[in-house]
Amino acid sequence: MAQTQVESAPVAAQEYRPLSATVSRGRLASILIGVMLGMLLASLDQTIVGTALPHIVADLGGLEHYAWVVTAYLLASTVTVPIYGKLSDIYGRRVFFIGGMIIFLIGSALAGTSQNMTQLIIYRGIQGLGAGGMMPIALAIIGDIFPPSERGKWQGLFVAVFGFSSIVGPTLGGWITDNWGWRWVFYVNMPVGVIAILTAGFVLPKLVNRRKHIIDYLGSVFLIAG
Repeated sequence: MAQTQVESAPVAAQEYRPLSATVSRGRLASILIGVMLGMLLASLDQTIVGTALPHIVADLGGLEHYAWVVTAYLLASTVTVPIYGKLSDIYGRRVFFIGGMIIFLIGSALAGTSQNMTQLIIYRGIQGLGAGGMMPIALAIIGDIFPPSERGKWQGLFVAVFGFSSIVGPTLGGWITDNWGWRWVFYVNMPVGVIAILTAGFVLPKLVNRRKHIIDYLGSVFLIAG
């Protein structure tokens, strides 16, 4: 009996093979690049707009509402994080990560065309709806592809990306605004986002949890309304 228990331990250990052990290094690097680019865009847009706001207000007016340009983005991204997280647990990471980036890029393109402050606030909210899926799902993907012993290292790298964007964002936003105009603070997301979407679309695995789940849609509505 004791011998059976001892022999079963290595068998159980062999059953679990993380994705990082089953794909090539090239594909693994591509997964990390695509996911990191998406997270960089979402985190960078929290700070890059700040230094462009004086030029935006001078062009569009609406000084009394300018704070909502940042708040709308943060609010929309915050309330959608748990919804994206639950849905990605059920239906897979890839579809919602890529979907979040597409929504984010649509919001970016619209924000760059804004003709008044109200439009800009609405479009920033659309950006936030997309960003709400990019950051948490990026970290969840790391948990899916790496074993527990390696997750801390890679998740730490992603947190460093967030910190990097917080530092570089204001400076980059000021430089872009001074040289290209404030609208390019939003347009600059487009080429980087397209690269991230194409990369993620080709290399991210279809990891789907087939177990039955219950989603509290009513609670989600109240969360967003609150």
